[in-house]
Amino acid sequence: MSVQEIIEKKIGNDLNPSFLVVENESHQHSGPATESHFKLTVVAERFAGLSRVKRHQHIYGLLQEQMQTGVHALALHLYSPDEWDAESGTVPDSPNCRGGSKAG
Repeated sequence: MSVQEIIEKKIGNDLNPSFLVVENESHQHSGPATESHFKLTVVAERFAGLSRVKRHQHIYGLLQEQMQTGVHALALHLYSPDEWDAESGTVPDSPNCRGGSKAG
């Protein structure tokens, strides 16, 4: 199972999100790793009333093993259903890589 599939499964099983997209953005970053940078967009009822920090802590807790075994970065876009509706279902683009040989 790929790292992306593991992330999708862990988040799906824990949060039962109404919307989940896991994008592998590793190709946009320097280095040989092919599954090191991911962008997650998650819409879940459990996020209602939680601060941004608490939402991020929850995701990092779920993915602790992956963060220790190769995942270098997560871009997290975490919404309650009402927030997602207010955003009209749009997610910001990830910034350009500024590390390693791609720094500019």
